[in-house]
Amino acid sequence: MDTAAREPLPYPFGAPVALEQHPRFDDLRRSEGPVRITMPYGGDAWLVTRYEQVRFVLSDPRFSRAAAAGADVPRARPGFEPVGNLLCMDPPDHSRIRSLVAKAFTVRRVDRLRPRVQEIVDGLLDGMIAAGPPADFAGSVAWELPVQVICELLGVPLADRGLIRTCTETIVAVGKDVTPADVTGARDGLVGCLTTLIDRRKAEPGDDLLTALVAARDEDDRLSDRELLMLGIALLTGGHETTANQIGSFVYQLLSQPHLWNTLVGDPGLVPAAVEELLRFVPLVTVTDLARIATEDLEIGGREIRAGDAVLVQLDSANCDEQVFPHAGEIDFGRKVNHHLAFGFGVHRCVGAPLARLELRVVLETLVRRLPGLRLAVAAGDVEWSAGGLIRGVRELPVAW
Repeated sequence: MDTAAREPLPYPFGAPVALEQHPRFDDLRRSEGPVRITMPYGGDAWLVTRYEQVRFVLSDPRFSRAAAAGADVPRARPGFEPVGNLLCMDPPDHSRIRSLVAKAFTVRRVDRLRPRVQEIVDGLLDGMIAAGPPADFAGSVAWELPVQVICELLGVPLADRGLIRTCTETIVAVGKDVTPADVTGARDGLVGCLTTLIDRRKAEPGDDLLTALVAARDEDDRLSDRELLMLGIALLTGGHETTANQIGSFVYQLLSQPHLWNTLVGDPGLVPAAVEELLRFVPLVTVTDLARIATEDLEIGGREIRAGDAVLVQLDSANCDEQVFPHAGEIDFGRKVNHHLAFGFGVHRCVGAPLARLELRVVLETLVRRLPGLRLAVAAGDVEWSAGGLIRGVRELPVAW
């Protein structure tokens, strides 16, 4: 077997540039198997870039997320992932907790939220339109919609959304300016917020997901206090940080290539397919994260993976694998088969995927209907991008109509 004995490559391969993937991934996908890399924190790991191999790692139980929890493993961020986080569990503990949350995020249940999501989107656009162009779409709509939706779903007062955004941005920071102590402090901030809310829901139950999770703990003894808090943090961070950035990135991608925008304006029925293609094509992260630890010796693409080795997957690269997606470097709203990995794969596939899809679709459907003349108010190259975070996103998105 090829053990890929060459020196590990420093990772990331370069600073992120807008929504461009580093060209090295094209070369890596042409290799037979994973490559050794040195992460900013925690040492060396295997990086998997090809579609089928990524699916293999995400679905094979011999790659453990729990073994990485609370440990100094190869990673992109200064802070450790804490024990008890849903993202850092293996079955059966993961299955027990995920089953409680999954009931709130079924496609049928999420679809019942559509009228409320539409109401929020219309209200945000009303405010943006009333203020007149040019307007910052990111600040006016992209960041506001997901945080309002997840706060309402969990029963979190909107007055706390500023704290939630500040804390989650710190948790997912990858820059050297953020220390492990900063990350711990941000988690403590969310714990304090959630503890107050949990105590309130125990005394005064409401019609929200947090009440249901509290009841599951108190009545069925299925969630410990720590599990409930860690779950709440995971839902708050995952429920708005990624979707908010995706909304901004998708609108940027469409407006920076006006023929794509005009295609949707001419045929709004393409929006669901467009969302799937943009999920495939538009990179979400600046760097990969969340290592898995091999629990026994095995092989991937001729590479010998030893028990204890850390393995990382590059989902954005897998979604551009020409072996699976013909002309993968092009956006094609007519793509017939699109089994992308934007939401992951296997037991850790994003539980909130139906909600994210709903928000993305409603935003685009409403924009093409209400603002068909929407355009960038600056040159595409002048749009500023956020720096120092795990998730790619625009700092501002100036638009006119």
